[in-house]
Amino acid sequence: MKKIILFAMLAVAGITASNAQTTKKASAKAAKVAKIEGAGMAFESETIDYGTIAHNADGKREFVFVNNGTKPLIITNAQGSCGCTVPTSPKEPIAPGAKGVIGVKYATDRVGAFTKTVTITSNAEGQPTKVLTIKGTVLPDPVKS
Repeated sequence: MKKIILFAMLAVAGITASNAQTTKKASAKAAKVAKIEGAGMAFESETIDYGTIAHNADGKREFVFVNNGTKPLIITNAQGSCGCTVPTSPKEPIAPGAKGVIGVKYATDRVGAFTKTVTITSNAEGQPTKVLTIKGTVLPDPVKS
């Protein structure tokens, strides 16, 4: 019986310590995203690396961001650097503190290495234009014998 109680106490202590570390990590990440006056746009990552993908693979990916400002963020345009890169953006304003997503679809029917950009135009304070990057390599179809 004493062993069971001791085990239960150790398990609770371990879970509490784990939760404390998770909270510290979340607080540190939140501290990195500084609040700004006006609308803001802070991306989790400004580059998406597709890696090496198969010919005609799913080319859809997402850039996730948060409005780290005090006013609603309005995205007025999302433009790919060529016709093979098609972005989508929220049509509604993103409230302060809310997350948003910029979708991008790359045409994976084009074989070889690629680096393309998506230019976002918004009312973000201090950075009305933001350039995001996608990159990777599309493999050719395997040779059939």
